Amino acid sequence: MTLSSEGLLQAVVAAAEDKKAHNIVALDLKNISLIADYFVICHGNSDVQVQAITTEIRKQAEARGARVRGIEGADAGRWVLVDIGDVIVHIFHRDEREYYSIERLWSDAKVVEFA
Repeated sequence: MTLSSEGLLQAVVAAAEDKKAHNIVALDLKNISLIADYFVICHGNSDVQVQAITTEIRKQAEARGARVRGIEGADAGRWVLVDIGDVIVHIFHRDEREYYSIERLWSDAKVVEFA
């Protein structure tokens, strides 16, 4: 059975929550971009926390059969991009998130609400 993009999104958000990621935002890009179905944006308060969030997201995605296509920026721990196909995750250090403000760049996207 193939994991749906919605199922993958839920797994990614749960993994980020497990590592105490802050201000987790999921954006629905399905009707505005061909890049991915969803962006997940979150931040940690230290390089170590950013790396821990990254590791947990990779582990949880792979445990569900998703292929992690690439991880960029993990060594520095300032802005990590995790490409899991239909879901792309941006994990920032708090200072970098404020500076880049990715949410504003994708302001046309709907924010996904979780129950």
